[in-house]
This record gives sequence, C-alpha cells and structure tokens, in this order.
Amino acid sequence: MFDHSSRYYFIADAVYHHPDGRQIKYKQRRFLPQGERLPLFREEQVQVGDRPDTITARTLGDPLQYWQVCDANNTMNPFELATVVGARVRVPTPQFPEID
Repeated sequence: MFDHSSRYYFIADAVYHHPDGRQIKYKQRRFLPQGERLPLFREEQVQVGDRPDTITARTLGDPLQYWQVCDANNTMNPFELATVVGARVRVPTPQFPEID
C-alpha cells in the first residue's frame, strides 16, 4: 500500500467491521516522535525560496523525505519549516527500520 520510505509503511494495519458485514482495512494512527530525540544529521539554514521539499532534497537527497524533517522539528505542518529565512531547521539522520 505504501512505499518502504513512507512514514506510514511500518504503521500497523487495523480492520473496521462495518455493521453490514464489510471489513474496511486502514492504517492505525501515527504518533509524532520527540524531534529532539531523533539523531541529528545536520542543521540547515532556511534560504529565500525554500520549501520543505527543497530543504530535504538539498540535505538528504530525496524531497519526499520532508516528513522526517517535520518530525525532527516537532511540526505537523511542513510549511512552517520554511517561513522564516535564516531560521535553523534540524535535519535528522534518516530512520528506516530494516525491511525483511
């Protein structure tokens, strides 16, 4: 359902049993980690024109991993990361559990 690099890949599935007998599969809730506890790769200074994906592309080489930067900065809104030019943004060491 989700690519192995998705924030939802390792979240457990659950099943809702509808009164009419249907079973609806869904992902359980994802809780944000404590950002300051994530291993720091580096801090990045926000530049003019930056967006969360450009920061992540520049630092981690993958713009789709912006969610890891959000986690490291305790924000649920990615656009909050790049609103202040010159602000420091924590970029974590990418965290992916091993895939069997």
